[in-house]
This record gives sequence, C-alpha cells and structure tokens, in this order.
Amino acid sequence: MGGVSSATSMWGSSGLAYLTGLPDGPPDFSRANVLTRARWVAAAIGERLGVTIDAAGLLAGRAALLGLTRRGRVSAGGATRLLAAADGWCAITLSRPDDTAAVPALVQADEVAGDPWPVLRRWAATQPRAAIVERATLLDIPAASLGEALPAAPRIRPRGARGPARGAAGLLVADLSSMWAGPLCGQLLARAGATVVKVESPARPDGTRAGNAGFLDWMNGEKLSYCVDFDRRPDELRALLTVADVVIEGSRPAALSRRRLGPEHIEPGRGRIWLRIKGHLDGRPAFGDDAAVGGGLVGVAADGPVFCGDAIADPLTGLEAARVVADALDRGGGELIEVSMANVAAGYAALPMQASVCNRPAPPPPVPPPARPAARLGADNEAVRRLVAEKGCPPC
Repeated sequence: MGGVSSATSMWGSSGLAYLTGLPDGPPDFSRANVLTRARWVAAAIGERLGVTIDAAGLLAGRAALLGLTRRGRVSAGGATRLLAAADGWCAITLSRPDDTAAVPALVQADEVAGDPWPVLRRWAATQPRAAIVERATLLDIPAASLGEALPAAPRIRPRGARGPARGAAGLLVADLSSMWAGPLCGQLLARAGATVVKVESPARPDGTRAGNAGFLDWMNGEKLSYCVDFDRRPDELRALLTVADVVIEGSRPAALSRRRLGPEHIEPGRGRIWLRIKGHLDGRPAFGDDAAVGGGLVGVAADGPVFCGDAIADPLTGLEAARVVADALDRGGGELIEVSMANVAAGYAALPMQASVCNRPAPPPPVPPPARPAARLGADNEAVRRLVAEKGCPPC
C-alpha cells in the first residue's frame, strides 16, 4: 500500500491536506494513509468492474467544484461544527432548515435568535457527549460523539435466491439515494455499463439539485432521471424495484417500509442486491462530516481535533459500497447489504497516522473533468416505464 513518503506526497498533491487543518495553520498530512487505502479499494473495484477510478479525485472533487478550503472545527462545507462537550468532542450538523428550527428545543430555550452556533457551543460545553447525541437524535438533528463508532464490516443477509456471477454491464439499477455516498456507488456502476435510474420524489428531490450544478452532474450525469410520487403512485415505484437487479437505498428504512416499498415488501428477485446505506447502523441520521467524526476520522491540532477533508465519510462510503456490490455480484447476489458511513469512517480512522508534515506543498484539489449534464427531474420517465415493461412488469 505504499510507503510513508509516497502516501504523504499523494495526500498533499490530491488537495486533501489543503482541506485538513486549522484555517490559519499549516495543512495536516496525518491522515495520508486514508488516501492510500482508498486508492487500493478503487483499484479493486476497477479491476472487477472494468473501469478506472481516481480515488483522490472522488475524495476531494466536491471541494474543488465548490471552491472549499480547510476551516478547522467548521466543516469545509460549513454545515457541521466540532464542539467541545463536558467530556470530549462531538459534531452537530445543521444542514436543513428543520435542523436550525429545532435548536431551541435542543438547548431547551424559548428561542434562539440569529446565529445558533454560539448558543450551541455554550450549551454543549455543559453537557456530556452521550446526552448531546441522545437529545439531538430525538429531534432528528445529525450529531455524533467523536470516535463512538468502531470499524465494522457491512451487514450481509440472504434475500432471495442467488443467481450466476456477473458483472455490472447490462444491470438495471434503481438508485433511490441522494447527495453523495449512494449516488457515487450508482455512478461507478453506470460507468461500468449498468443502466442506472435515479429515482426522486417530486416533493423531495435530491438536495444537490438546489446546489452546485457541477456536483449534480458529476454524481448523476450518466443516469436516467425518474420522478414518481412515493405516496400517490407507490405501485409504479414497486414495479421498478421488482425488476431491478440492484437497489441502492439511502433513506431511513422506515421511509420505504411505511409505504410497503422496503426489501421485506418487494418480491425477492433471483440474484437481486439491495444495498442500504445508513449514517449509523442504529438508524440515526448522518451527513458526511458528522459521520466521519463519529468514526474518529479527524485531523489533529494542538488544542483538539479538526475536520478531515470535505464530508469524507461520503465518498469513502460510496467507494466501499461499490466494492461490496462488486463482491456480491461475484457471489451471485440474493443479498440485503447494510453499510454504515460512521463504521466505514472508523475503519479508515484505524489506519496508522503519519506525522503532520508542515513543510510539504499542499495545493488545492484539482477540479474534476467536466461531466455529462444530469437529466432534468423526470426527463426519462417514459423510457424507464418501457424498461420496466420489457423486463416483465407492466406499468401500473
């Protein structure tokens, strides 16, 4: 997996050192082995699926597209903060309007006017980490205690009969995930020749559609766009899931189960792989930065931890998920697989750390090559319905 000097050099040239450390301090090279391991995983996927994968570009590409830099205890994207609790460190993410609206209830105040972070910082300092995470979870606010998750292999359970071993070419993949980890797995399968259908609800499309168009294109440019109302037309979505060879799910299991669209409700197809990507195995919500903190994947500074890279648990989980799917295809599928972002981060955090070399160059990450524009929401609905009908399930 390479020596210390080569790992350090790759970490610096990738832009990941540029994204790690205090904003007014030197770049942090201590996690260089993370990229070394990610490159090994990418090579294993590439060999199995017949694609070339730039691991460094996947880990730092979003930051390059958005022009992000290191911000210490503020995540590169700005939505997550590392906060000192009474007994250590924790991370809280306020990425959605509902998260910010729930802050008064979290800190038990009548209201919180203006910037919520100073109030959260003072409140967290008086609370043990476990209490912070427990209370945030009750309010559906993503939060994690530093290093709470341990390295863990994906959970793999039989679900239906196995089929023959196969590659990705020609597969029909229903990608119900959003943001980064799941879509990245789908993107890699699309590059390997699968027909990947990005499934979105008109009420809650992928949040990246409201953000940087380059990132949306990068993750989803090679997919068909299928927009269906999960509540009003569940049978139409069920038809797609019934014929799909691979299902990628990034929502909480209850979100599909209450609509009877979970793996327990869909007839198991021979060889079907159902991939469920979670923030935490216990079902708690998470985003890439707080999941990384939960796994202990942080940089180091003299006075405490700093964020490592940009939402790094997301692309690492996307890579690991693609590897797990490739392995499942070799076994003939027939499996329900659960991958936790926090546990993936913990596995990378367990790699040996390096000295935080300060005298090496750390340029910003290079911008990924231009991607094919992502299809507009629902642009391929008719094409997807034809695919479903051709595979044996008439439109509902």
